[in-house]
Amino acid sequence: SSIFYGLRISLTVGIGSGVIALAIGVVVGLTAAYFGGRTDALIMRLVDMQLSFPAILIALVLLVTLGKGVDKTLIALIVVQWAYYARTVRGSALVERNKEYIESAQCLALSRPRILFRHLFPNVLAPIIVVGTMQTAHAIALEATLSFLGLGMEQTEPSLGSLIANGFDYIHSGHYWITVFPGVALLVTIVSINLVGDQLRDVLNPRLQR
Repeated sequence: SSIFYGLRISLTVGIGSGVIALAIGVVVGLTAAYFGGRTDALIMRLVDMQLSFPAILIALVLLVTLGKGVDKTLIALIVVQWAYYARTVRGSALVERNKEYIESAQCLALSRPRILFRHLFPNVLAPIIVVGTMQTAHAIALEATLSFLGLGMEQTEPSLGSLIANGFDYIHSGHYWITVFPGVALLVTIVSINLVGDQLRDVLNPRLQR
C-alpha cells in the first residue's frame, strides 16, 4: 500500500507541475513567436539562460532555499520545466505564424488573444503533447532524485523516491525489497510514460508514418 501511496504522490507532483509549466510555456512561447523582434529576443535569452543550467541544479537550489514539501517541490519542478515548453511552442508557432489562416485572422481585425489561443495554439498542439509526455516522465524522475537526497517530500507524504531512500540502509541486511520494489515501480512508471510519448510522436508526426 505504501508503494501505491508513493506512486500517487509522484504522479500528482509530476503531472501537476507539468500542466502548470505547460500553461506558462504556451503563453510565453506563443507571445515570443507572434510578436517577434525584441520581445522574442528577450524571452528566448531568458529561456536559453535557464536551459544552460542543469535542471537538477536549479531544483536543488530552490529546494534548499524554500524547504521540503509538496508545494515547494511543485514550484521547483515548474520553474525547471516551463522553458522546455516555451522553446517548443515558439519553434512550432514560428512555422505557423506566416501561414494564410493567421494573415486572414489579422485582416479580420481579430484580437491578439483570440488569434493566439483560438487559431495559433491548436495548430502547435501536437508537439506540445509529445514534449509534455516526456517532461512528465522527467519530472517524476527528478522528484524521485530530490526526495532520495532528502530535499523533496516530507516524511509524512513520501513519494517513490522517499520510499527508496528509507529502505536504502536495509538493502544489505536482506530487506532489499524495501528499496527494490519502489524502485521497480518508479522504473516501470517512467518507462511506460516514455513509451506512450514515443507512440504519440509516431502518431502525431506525419513524416514518421511514411
